[in-house]
Amino acid sequence: MIELHSMPTPNGQKVMIMLEEIGLPWKHIDVDIRQGDQFSPEHLKLSPNNKIPAIIDTEGPGGGPYTMMESGAILIYLADKAGRFLPKEGRARYDVLQWLIFQMAHVGPMFGQANHFNTQDGGEYAKNRYNNESKRLYKVLDNRLRESPWLGGPDYSIADMATYPWTKSFKTQGVDATNSPHFMRWFEAMEARRAVQRNNAMAAEIRERMTRKAEGKPTVNIYDTKDNGERLAKATQK
Repeated sequence: MIELHSMPTPNGQKVMIMLEEIGLPWKHIDVDIRQGDQFSPEHLKLSPNNKIPAIIDTEGPGGGPYTMMESGAILIYLADKAGRFLPKEGRARYDVLQWLIFQMAHVGPMFGQANHFNTQDGGEYAKNRYNNESKRLYKVLDNRLRESPWLGGPDYSIADMATYPWTKSFKTQGVDATNSPHFMRWFEAMEARRAVQRNNAMAAEIRERMTRKAEGKPTVNIYDTKDNGERLAKATQK
């Protein structure tokens, strides 16, 4: 059994998609970062960085429970456990891994910053910086998908699962079939997969459930890094 301690952010969804693809028994343990659940002692044991997602594999290496944080590492772990969606060796494995890390190092951070400054009062400089970089990254994706059916190569892989949830808001960056036809072909292929469709339905259900549970309760400002640092210090003080 895989316990996914998370909420359906893009990073949470990439693991949800993988779990649906490989068919291992799993359950979602809600961690509402808007309510400060990420600072609970229980969650910090799984993710010392007070982030989501994290997993517990009740049948981990050696047969006992094993915990992991960091979505990219979790995808690699699950791929190796299931023997699917990541080649075992050679160039094909490294092709997938470099595009997985491209998502982790570029697509996630830059798209996330663009989304943040588009909704927060961060000034024109910040908006221009991250929106322009996001548009550049969409061109990188389109160029790659012009020469390859999937991001990691000829076969669907964890690189695709990792990237898809971050690209759902492509319209806000002016991306369409005219300027990014290869990206759009890939995006439509992603949304045709049943595991992705199940993820999207579950993500909506989980969000609704968590929203109902949080009604009337005070929230944590997840964008206030000073406050977040103080909460972590308080939660981990000896």
